[in-house]
Amino acid sequence: MPPSDPPLPPSPDELTGLRLDATALKVLAHPLRSRLLSRLRTDGPATATALATALSTNSGATSYHLRRLEAVGLVTDTGEGTGRRRLWRASTDSHQYEPSDFTGDDDAETALGWLQRDYSRHLGERFERWLDVEHGWPDEWRDAVGMSDSFVIATPEQLRAMQAELWAVLERYRRVGQGNPTARRVAAYLVSYPLDLDRPPRGERTR
Repeated sequence: MPPSDPPLPPSPDELTGLRLDATALKVLAHPLRSRLLSRLRTDGPATATALATALSTNSGATSYHLRRLEAVGLVTDTGEGTGRRRLWRASTDSHQYEPSDFTGDDDAETALGWLQRDYSRHLGERFERWLDVEHGWPDEWRDAVGMSDSFVIATPEQLRAMQAELWAVLERYRRVGQGNPTARRVAAYLVSYPLDLDRPPRGERTR
């Protein structure tokens, strides 16, 4: 594999995750920090200078925000840099949270709202980039990827069970194409939201 190719994702037994607390959530809820973490997880270790170039910002601001992410355990200095050129990597492959973790903390709930909307914008931006270039890809790829949707009628407990099954499928396929020269990395998103927005269920905790 040519050295310029992006790194392969870790195998399932190498995956690590971090449960975000309110402090980490508030740090991550920033336009540049969320992009820095995403870039390090997707493309592997990089210097602040390389990240600044990729994200069209300056290395001073990038270094500052990397240190903020480091303080809450989201990125790490690998110690492999030379001189003042520190080489950074993501500390974990994913992070998790439950909205209920932050109930009653107005600042954390504001940060969570921003972060979730940022993820939604990021998905839209990345998918539109694919739409801009898909005509240059083979037909089998254009047929295999894309966007689809459906709906289910379920309770919160049933939705959690469904999501667990879907994640298990993704884990099985995470490295299935490794070593195949025709394989490429593909982002898979799992998104769910209620359709009956004007009919919140009774008897459940709401703010």
